[in-house]
Amino acid sequence: PGPRMESLPEAVLIRILASIPAVDLVLACRLVCCQWKNLVDGAALWILKCQQEGLTGAESQENAENWQNFYFLSKKRKNLIKNPCGEEDLQHWGEVENGGDGWKIEELPGDFGKEFPSEEVHKYFVTSYEWCRKAQVIDLRAEGYWEELMDTTQPKVVVKDWYAGRSDAGCLYELCVKLLSENEDVLAEYKSETIAIPQDNDASWTEISHTFSNYGPGVRFVRFEHGGQDTLFWKGWYGVRVTNSSVTVEP
Repeated sequence: PGPRMESLPEAVLIRILASIPAVDLVLACRLVCCQWKNLVDGAALWILKCQQEGLTGAESQENAENWQNFYFLSKKRKNLIKNPCGEEDLQHWGEVENGGDGWKIEELPGDFGKEFPSEEVHKYFVTSYEWCRKAQVIDLRAEGYWEELMDTTQPKVVVKDWYAGRSDAGCLYELCVKLLSENEDVLAEYKSETIAIPQDNDASWTEISHTFSNYGPGVRFVRFEHGGQDTLFWKGWYGVRVTNSSVTVEP
């Protein structure tokens, strides 16, 4: 019989384990013996997996406190906002307030508008002559962010949104994002000022962003709400335009 696994040098064993899917490492390999548990709980194995899968770099901050969490968060990083650009009409957006003539979806660049900085974005939502608002509530556990991770690691919750006016009309824009507990108590909140875009603006798209960190234990949901209106009260859709909204959970 050949040499047993436990007789292999640790560096070799780490290389073998690094070829195993991460979920299997945590749920199965970690239970084999004390040596494997220590390797799966240690940094070296996860640093190697990060390197192998291109997850390290400037943003990894080589002093990442928990490389296992860094690995899982990096692999799971995605936009948790569904239908951010209106490709599915208003699907996935709840608590919709349709002031004036209500929300409408239009193709970029739109009348008196400009193209979006990314070629991947083709549509936007546009508001009317009274306040239009819409919201999404993200269930973090349903998206795979377990309670211990949110309570102990408290990964960054990064929120971004894009807004623009049309060059022939003034408008208003607001963004409000809340981190909620199991019972939907507000544990942290970001609310922009009411941003006024004057008439005769250049119709350029502007990004607004906020990063939640060190928000304390108990976060289970993220509530994202934005909206606006025009300031001329013209019938139709002359209010603020929004698109490419995003919420990401990051290391």
